[in-house]
Amino acid sequence: MKKVLLVDDETRMLNLLELYLSPHGYKCIKKNSGDEAIGFLMNEHADLLILDVMMPGLDGWTTCAKVREFSSIPIIMLTARSGDEDMVKGLKNGADDYVTKPLNPDVLLARMEALFRRIVQGPENSIMNFKGLSLDESKVQATYLTHKVSLTPKEFSLLSLFLKYPDKVFSRDHLLQVLWSFKTEIDDRTIDSHIRNIREKLRQVGYPVDQHLKTVWGIGYKWSTEEFQ
Repeated sequence: MKKVLLVDDETRMLNLLELYLSPHGYKCIKKNSGDEAIGFLMNEHADLLILDVMMPGLDGWTTCAKVREFSSIPIIMLTARSGDEDMVKGLKNGADDYVTKPLNPDVLLARMEALFRRIVQGPENSIMNFKGLSLDESKVQATYLTHKVSLTPKEFSLLSLFLKYPDKVFSRDHLLQVLWSFKTEIDDRTIDSHIRNIREKLRQVGYPVDQHLKTVWGIGYKWSTEEFQ
């Protein structure tokens, strides 16, 4: 049974989410604040975090960023604010998906299931290596030399795709289809946000990402095997 951490300052919303999710086999842990969620995750395991944006004290964006400092748990942001800027802000802070209120329970469940499909890896998957960068799909773990790279599940999937198909140019539309297995309102700026996050995280551990993760202007991105172009 998968364990889902629900975080919202409104008890009514927490109870409603539990009502939606429990019949589908999810064990729900309910917390009323970002601080409570962080404290839980630092000591306990959960398979998914569903996080409300608008909370007093630590808001959802700040909580998401703090969780990403120590955990790669999949995160779905939940909010009544549907503006593109809010969506991009959540993704830049490490969220994997974004669901707006009022909730459609079928949409929420579909996104959860799609996210779990992307991060569950079978034993047949191998470790990929490229010039000191290592991706272990069985553990959903990325390292550069001795440094761990804290990627979100979507960032990991995106980087894995590039390493599996080096020098192949991927359009933003194609990458969206890979990361989201069904039609959503999310646009291609989401891909740009994930690419920025990957680049920044690899730079932080000293990996020469700018030599390899290339922008193909007007099309999308590719992983170049040539160091200088």
